[in-house]
Amino acid sequence: MENTDTDVIVVGGGPAGLMLAIELGQRNIRCILFDEDDSTTPNPQANATQARTMEHFRRLGFADEVRAEGLPSDYPTDIAYYTSFSKYELARFKLPSSSEAKELIKGMGGSWSAAEPPHRVSQMYVEKVLQHQAMKLATIDLRYRHEVTEVADHRDHVSATVTSEAEETIITGKYLVGCDGPRSRVRKTLGISLQGESGVAREFLGGPMHAVYLRAPHLYDMISGDPAWMHVNINHKRRCFFVALDGEAEFVFHPQLKPREDKAPITDAHARTMFNECMGQQVDIEIISRSSWTAGLTLVAERMSESRIFIAGDAAHLFTPTGGLGYNTAIEDVVNLGWKLAAVINGWGGSGLLASYHPERQPAAVRNTNYARGFADSLGNFKADPRLEEDSDEGARLRHVAGIHYGNHGRSEFNIPGITFGTRYDNSPIVVADGTSPPPDQANVYEPTACPGGRAPHLWFDQETAKPISLYDQFGFEFTLLKLDGCRKAEVDAVQNAAADLEIPLSIVSLPGEGARALYGANLALIRPDQIVAWRGNTYDEGVLEGVSGQDKSSS
Repeated sequence: MENTDTDVIVVGGGPAGLMLAIELGQRNIRCILFDEDDSTTPNPQANATQARTMEHFRRLGFADEVRAEGLPSDYPTDIAYYTSFSKYELARFKLPSSSEAKELIKGMGGSWSAAEPPHRVSQMYVEKVLQHQAMKLATIDLRYRHEVTEVADHRDHVSATVTSEAEETIITGKYLVGCDGPRSRVRKTLGISLQGESGVAREFLGGPMHAVYLRAPHLYDMISGDPAWMHVNINHKRRCFFVALDGEAEFVFHPQLKPREDKAPITDAHARTMFNECMGQQVDIEIISRSSWTAGLTLVAERMSESRIFIAGDAAHLFTPTGGLGYNTAIEDVVNLGWKLAAVINGWGGSGLLASYHPERQPAAVRNTNYARGFADSLGNFKADPRLEEDSDEGARLRHVAGIHYGNHGRSEFNIPGITFGTRYDNSPIVVADGTSPPPDQANVYEPTACPGGRAPHLWFDQETAKPISLYDQFGFEFTLLKLDGCRKAEVDAVQNAAADLEIPLSIVSLPGEGARALYGANLALIRPDQIVAWRGNTYDEGVLEGVSGQDKSSS
């Protein structure tokens, strides 16, 4: 169907939907995004943006805008563990402030060789930046207060039935992406089931939880330890964590509900009582909003697409939010899908591109949900002894034991370069394997490798200036060919000529130096638009570009 209302219909305006719209809009693809809410979320949800997500924000040009949001630039991003927040601090995993991290990353290598460090910021702030960026793009149409009540695939196009202010409209598009959350209507329409675990019970982060967005300007005076980003309590009366949002007065508090507490509505009075239990004293708080949610989920969609309809983000996978993996996995979903949709719509991408979305992203979601489950087990299965707060030798001993456990846990959950950078697409139909094997997948260690199928190794270098330059800033927006020491002009010409014949956008970047050559392990490396190594070699093999762009070799 040639004359559709738009190229891509996006259902859902959270981080996944907005990020997908930006990926499409920056490539001049028409997109209409529908969301039934008034605007972006007014409530705190995800609280950590991983370094890989920040690298994508940098690639799209707005990492600094995101980094300016949330906590003050000099606020420590520590994770602190307490018996109760006005009593004993058990352990603390120290992390730098945003401004410190931004400078430190420029001198780091190995596991943390990255263009951007992580940023501790609430999703409600990130969504505002994403919305602003999407609104600047001429081909993007954001429609809030519009509910998509039905979707359909007509083989040559898709349609969405949309209701707004008692009016019903049918919108047509070439493709449709459901970024519509845990109860996704798009996923249910496709008949896709979620596989994995739900209903897991733990001492903490297993079962019914409650979220309280609150204001308490005096709270820092009542916490026994120094300021931190995340505060976790280990107490037999009530388990919880709470997160600093603005570094001044606003926080989000997440208590575990006790058995049967979720059977009756939670009142403001009950929410205050739960907060006081975790603080260990009476505290005056202003409640801004509240809602209940469920921890203990490790669920991934059995498939992430069907014909012209795709799902991403919470529509495709549900996490217990340890490690901050849910929102960041959602961003990676749409980064992966966005360039592929645009390539197909713009005519240079073959059908194999869209077919690669499920085999690349579904295993990645299984990987990340399993990592999150492991963190939740470590955090939530530790039993809080009632004597932890005793002013006695036994109390001191128990605090020492708990401190060791949570000190180790903090390092394992919040120093995760292996998870952040180590997602791989080794079995992808659009990655050209070279016979090498990647390093083992480890949560807390990342070994940079240019073995095809993983994130392109990053490095900093000087380029006619004393200031460090990120290799990622040199990449083109679509495919990039890296020329390393030893490459011959004839081989570069062969890649360029093949790209021109196939109308594939290709940038050429020279990366001299023995260190870079050793890091990439070949004379040439082809980098995808999502900064994944698609191929590497010393000589160009015929058909490589057809393969990585999903084109049918028999017809090219």
